[in-house]
Amino acid sequence: MTTILPTAAQPLPAEQVYAAHPEKKVTLYFLVTGLIMLLVGLAIGPLQALNYAGIDVYRYIPILKSYYQGLSLHGVLNALVFTTYFISGLLLYLPCRELKVRPNLVVAWTGYWTMTIGVLMAAYAVLSNSSTLLYTFYPPLQGSPLFYIGAALLVVGSLIIGVQVIVIWTLWKRQHPGQVTPIVTFMSVATWMMWAIASLGLVVEVVFLLIPWSLGWTKGIDPLLARTLFWYTGHAIVYFWVLPAYISWYALLPRTAGGKIASETLARLSFVLFLLLSTPVGIHHQFADPGIPVLLKIIQMLLTFLVVIPSLLTAFSVGASLELAAQARGGGGWLGWIRHLPWKNPVFTAQVLAMVSFIPGGAGGVANASYALNTAVHNTAWIPGHFHITVGTATTLTFFGISFWLLPHITRKPLASIKMALWSSWLWFWGMIIFAVGMHWEGLIGIPRRTYLATSTGLGDMIARAQIPMALTGISGMVLMVASILYFTVIFRTLLGRRRVPESEEVPIPFSESLAHSEARSRPEVTGVSPAGMKIAGAVLVMDRLWIFFALALALVIVMYLPLLINLVLNTHLVPGVRLW
Repeated sequence: MTTILPTAAQPLPAEQVYAAHPEKKVTLYFLVTGLIMLLVGLAIGPLQALNYAGIDVYRYIPILKSYYQGLSLHGVLNALVFTTYFISGLLLYLPCRELKVRPNLVVAWTGYWTMTIGVLMAAYAVLSNSSTLLYTFYPPLQGSPLFYIGAALLVVGSLIIGVQVIVIWTLWKRQHPGQVTPIVTFMSVATWMMWAIASLGLVVEVVFLLIPWSLGWTKGIDPLLARTLFWYTGHAIVYFWVLPAYISWYALLPRTAGGKIASETLARLSFVLFLLLSTPVGIHHQFADPGIPVLLKIIQMLLTFLVVIPSLLTAFSVGASLELAAQARGGGGWLGWIRHLPWKNPVFTAQVLAMVSFIPGGAGGVANASYALNTAVHNTAWIPGHFHITVGTATTLTFFGISFWLLPHITRKPLASIKMALWSSWLWFWGMIIFAVGMHWEGLIGIPRRTYLATSTGLGDMIARAQIPMALTGISGMVLMVASILYFTVIFRTLLGRRRVPESEEVPIPFSESLAHSEARSRPEVTGVSPAGMKIAGAVLVMDRLWIFFALALALVIVMYLPLLINLVLNTHLVPGVRLW
C-alpha cells in the first residue's frame, strides 16, 4: 500500500515537477475540482443575499427555474462538494508527506473519480430541476435517483481516501514501533476516523431509504426516521469541515507566523475530544421534532455543550502559539504583540481572520444547541447566518489561506498577486461579518429561512422592522462577490501562469515544530529528566492509541442512537413523496 520515498540526490528540473511526488497530481485535481465547484456555488451567493434584502434577481436568471433551485445548488456545491474535495486532497497529501510515504495512486484516483462521477450525476439532477431539495434534502420532498446515488458516491469516494490514510498510518505504526505519530498525521487520522463514524447516518439514509424510495421500490418514507439519520451525520459533518482548518491552525500556521506549537499535548487532546464528541449530538437539530424523547434531547444538548471544550482549548493553544511567534519577532505586552505578526502574508492573514470569525460563530452555536434558546431562532434567518460565519468563514477562509501556499507548492508556480490575495481575504472576512450581522438580526425579528423573501406575502410587519438588517445582507452579498472575483483571479492566474520555480525554491510545507520538541533538542540534559516532560510524553502516548478512542466513539454513538433508531424503525409512519418545484 505504501512505499518509502527516495531522497533526491540532485534538484529535479522544473518540467519534472511531479516526478518525486506523483501524489501532487491527484491532490491538485482534488483541490482544483473543489475550487471550481466553489466558484459555481459562489456565483449564486449574491442572488441569495439580495433575496434577503428584498431584491428579486432570480427572475432575470433564465438558467435557474426558481429561487429554491438556486438555493439547492448554492448549498450543495459549497457545503458538500467543495469541502469534501478540498479535505480529501489536503488530508491525503499532508500525512503522506509528513510520514514520507507514497499513497497507492490507483486507490487515490479511484476515490477522486468515484466522487466526480457522483457529483456529475447529482449536478445533472439539480440543474434539470428534478432534485430541488435544498441542502438537507428532507423527505417527503422527493428527488431523482441520480441525486441520491450521486450523493452516496461523493461520500463513498471520500471514505476511500480516508480509509487509505488510516491504512497508511497503521502500516507506518507497524514499521515504527514505539514512535509517536507526527502531529499532522495524528490529527488527520482522527478526522478520518470521526468521518468514518459520522458518515454512517447519511449512507444508511441514502442507500436504504432514499434510493429505493426514489426508484419506486417502496411505497413511502418515514420523514422522522430520515431526518434523524440525516442529522446523525448533518451536525458531525460540520466538524469534518472544521477539523482540517484546526489542523492548519494548530500545526501549520505557527511556522507561517515564525513560531512554534505552544502545546502539542493540548492539540492532540482537542482532536481526541472531537473524535469522541462530534457525532452523538445531532439531535439538537431536532428539538422541534415530535417523536423523540425530551430526555434524549436534553442529554444530546449537554453533549453538544461539551464540544465547546476542545474549541476553547484550540483558542487558548493557537493563541499562545501566535503570541510566541510575535515575541520571536520582538512583540510584547498584553495586546501589542499582535501588530508584530506577519499581516502582509495572505497565508497567515486569511487563517487568523477565519479564527476571529469563529468566535461569534461558536457563541451562536451555543444558542442553537440550547433547548430553550433554540425555539427563538429555529428555522429563521439566524441559522444560515450562523452557518456562513462558521463553515462559510472559519472553514472557507482558512482553505483560502491554505490554497495560497499549497497550490504554489504543488505546481511550483509563484502566487500571482500577494496584494490581491490579501484584499480577497479581508473583503471575504468583512463581507461575511456583515452578512452574519444582517441574517442573525433578521432571524431575531422572525424572518424565516429558505424563503423566497423578495416575492413573499404575509410578512409585511416583519419586513418593515427588518429594513436595516436586510440592507446589510444585500450589501454583504456585493462585498462577497468582489472578494470572490479577487480570490479566483489570483488562483487561476497562479494555475495558468507559465513560470515555474526550481525545486530548491519550492514553497515548503509549513510543518511546525512544538515548543517542547524544540526545548528537548536544545536542552536534552534538562528535558530528558523533567517530571513534567515525562508526564506530557505519557499523555501523548496514551492519546496515540487512536483505535481505542475510535472504539469508544463508536460505542457512545451506539448508546445515544441505537435505542431511538430501533424505536423509529419499529414504528414507521410512511408518507408518499412530493415535488413542489
